[in-house]
Amino acid sequence: MTKTVSALYDNYDEAATAVRALEDAGVPAADISLVSNNVDNHYRGEKEHETAGDIAADGAGAGSLIGGGAGLLAGLGIIAIPGIGPVVAAGWLAATAVGAAAGAIAGAIGGGIVGGLTRSGVPEEDAHFYAEGVRRGGSLVSARVEDDRVTVAEEILHAHDHVDINARRDVFRDNGWRQFDEKGRAFSEEEIARARQDPRMPML
Repeated sequence: MTKTVSALYDNYDEAATAVRALEDAGVPAADISLVSNNVDNHYRGEKEHETAGDIAADGAGAGSLIGGGAGLLAGLGIIAIPGIGPVVAAGWLAATAVGAAAGAIAGAIGGGIVGGLTRSGVPEEDAHFYAEGVRRGGSLVSARVEDDRVTVAEEILHAHDHVDINARRDVFRDNGWRQFDEKGRAFSEEEIARARQDPRMPML
């Protein structure tokens, strides 16, 4: 059986390093996903600020976000997610989000992230936290691995400067947060900068 292991990072570089380490350990790119907030435009790609619906409509589909022989990071694309804003994304979770957009349902992409994680076995409470973490400027790395590789994958993800999920969730809740709202507004660049400096930023 497979299990999904995930980690949230406060910056893209740490997340990208974790992705490379997973690949170096033999985890296929097709089983890794990266979703990173890009409201501040720190990452520039060929397709900037498309909605996932645009990607689905123009035929690029999920394949454009999965990556090729050069690894997951070679397949990064930029899409706009309702409730989160522009994200840099690649991998199976990004493909799930793009698939959700095909239904043209408002907010389906945000729901796609939470739904994609929960369908892969991530507890719903954690899935909501991860989505909110990306909304507040974070970068999420998720990997699907066989049971006998879970410990190795977790060690790799935690070897980098990752967020303590329980402590950060408590901080969010102490400041009014309850769960990710795919219909909520995206943070501005200024708010993202503040959230990265101080996770106690109240619920917006």
